[in-house]
Amino acid sequence: MLTPQQLFSRLHELGLAHRTVEHAPVHTVEEAKRHRGVLPGHHIKNLFLRNKKEAMWLVVAIEDRAIDLKQLGERLGAGRLSFGSPERLRTHLGVEPGSVTPFAVINDTRHAVRLVLDAGLKAGGPVNAHPLTNTMTTAITLADLLRFFEATGHAPQWLDFPP
Repeated sequence: MLTPQQLFSRLHELGLAHRTVEHAPVHTVEEAKRHRGVLPGHHIKNLFLRNKKEAMWLVVAIEDRAIDLKQLGERLGAGRLSFGSPERLRTHLGVEPGSVTPFAVINDTRHAVRLVLDAGLKAGGPVNAHPLTNTMTTAITLADLLRFFEATGHAPQWLDFPP
């Protein structure tokens, strides 16, 4: 599993511009709002989910979106969804709870986790995400984030989430 510094090296190798700021550890959207300072762009929340058949999803949504897991499961054709365990999270995405991030797909070399993105992210501004740890936030353009996903072999599925 990669460290944030190894992630940054990979971003540089891919020619992807990014900016990172350090802050106190944050585990929730509310904590992030208090500690991140002024960072322009989209702030996100990330849900690591699974169903009864052991399929897994990483859902990346704008932080204030209300996400109904029952409805999301229906939209994804996944059935009933629940949060993946910390052990499953570590095994498949290589991060700890509170540090879930779209960048973690770099650790999913078996492509076991499906990536779902909020269509609202297409509305301009950089995407702000943890770089594999919840003590930093990295800003990256959506275009560069999509290039990152392509390089990791993770094609996102886009969904509209209610505001």
